[in-house]
Amino acid sequence: MGLQELGARIWLEPNDDPNRKLDYSWKLVELEGGHMAGIDTALPNRIVSEALDKGRIPELSEYPLVRSEVRYGNASRIDFLLSASGKPDAYVEVKNVTLSRQPGLAEFPDSVTKRGTKHLHDLARMTAQGYRAVMLYLVQRSDCRRFSLAEDIDPDYAEAYCAATLAGVETLCYEAALSTESVTLGTPIQVDVDGNV
Repeated sequence: MGLQELGARIWLEPNDDPNRKLDYSWKLVELEGGHMAGIDTALPNRIVSEALDKGRIPELSEYPLVRSEVRYGNASRIDFLLSASGKPDAYVEVKNVTLSRQPGLAEFPDSVTKRGTKHLHDLARMTAQGYRAVMLYLVQRSDCRRFSLAEDIDPDYAEAYCAATLAGVETLCYEAALSTESVTLGTPIQVDVDGNV
């Protein structure tokens, strides 16, 4: 949404996987003012995985054991399950954010996401069992410094987010440091959600 402007400058990567339908993958699009947005939805988990391994997310750096795609909850898989001796496990769900309808503000979701709502309910259940649960939003845009929910797009998600927050689910939001050479974890972004959506 908002990233398919006719005539926009984009970056493609050749694709030699015989199981893929297209010969190229769309990776980046240039935005107004020379800013960039990342299009690759597979990147956020790889970026967060690398950052966790290197201890680059201070809020989660005390967990030395990182496992991905672990089954939990109501037939779900958690993106990352973090463990450390003497601490409750931390369940970390990662969401890719590319929507921006106001200057400087990134929003999630950009469409109705029943799956995303289910993840919030599952995370809330984990906090009720004494575990730590974290929603980590990765903003793949270089023109946003704040994050909020797109309540008008998916009111059910916004309601589930507020319920999960009240249940103890934490929110982290980071930008992706985007360039034509690499995409890595950037700096934290301000979360503007009041919990009363």
